[in-house]
Amino acid sequence: MPAIAWIDPDMPADSFPPVHRALRSPSGLLAAGGDLSPPRLLAAYRRGIFPWYSEGEPILWWSPDPRAVIFPDQVYIARRLARRMRQQPFTLRMDHDFAGVLSACAAPRGEQAGTWLVPEMRRAYLQMHELGYAHSVEAWEGDTLVGGVYGLALGGVFFGESMFSHRTDASKIALVHLCRRLHECGFILLDCQVASPHLERMGASNIAREQFLQHLYRGLAITPASNTWQIHEAPVWPDNSH
Repeated sequence: MPAIAWIDPDMPADSFPPVHRALRSPSGLLAAGGDLSPPRLLAAYRRGIFPWYSEGEPILWWSPDPRAVIFPDQVYIARRLARRMRQQPFTLRMDHDFAGVLSACAAPRGEQAGTWLVPEMRRAYLQMHELGYAHSVEAWEGDTLVGGVYGLALGGVFFGESMFSHRTDASKIALVHLCRRLHECGFILLDCQVASPHLERMGASNIAREQFLQHLYRGLAITPASNTWQIHEAPVWPDNSH
């Protein structure tokens, strides 16, 4: 692997190299080391950088090019999903069980043996939630958590981290609800980091890193509507299905 910058945990929280130094292969790898303290995580996200690594690896920091994003007012709702939403199969809540969403996202899936949400990462995001930066949107079936999405909110940008679904369409409906709330509260961007077929079906698109950074810096200067995360139950309104 080509040489990348090493961040000592004792270095200042903002000790990241410029993102244009990120490798092309593996795409977006920028630095290693450091820690997952709140100041360093905040400094990273504000620069378009996020941590992603596996058990036994040092902390790896990434800034991929291109970057996958969803503009909240452009989330794609297929006709079938719109019909499903009108049936209101789930109760939707926000920040009701952040730890539960985190644990479900960390669980191995299919033939996957491990998880990138190692214990250190889960502790870090729980701390960010306690500090008011990390949030979840959850789909509930009675008293059972069956789907959800979580991430960090800074200014008018939401950095989506992961989602899970234990029932058909649960994570999709949670994502639509998240986008609607973001749009209502003045957010301009949902960062999806790296594209996947699932996200692309929901309206995610790839944009150049430089374009992403322009949106990011503009979004960080926004003050969203107050009490964005205080509603624990709310319906969704599938009025722009395709």
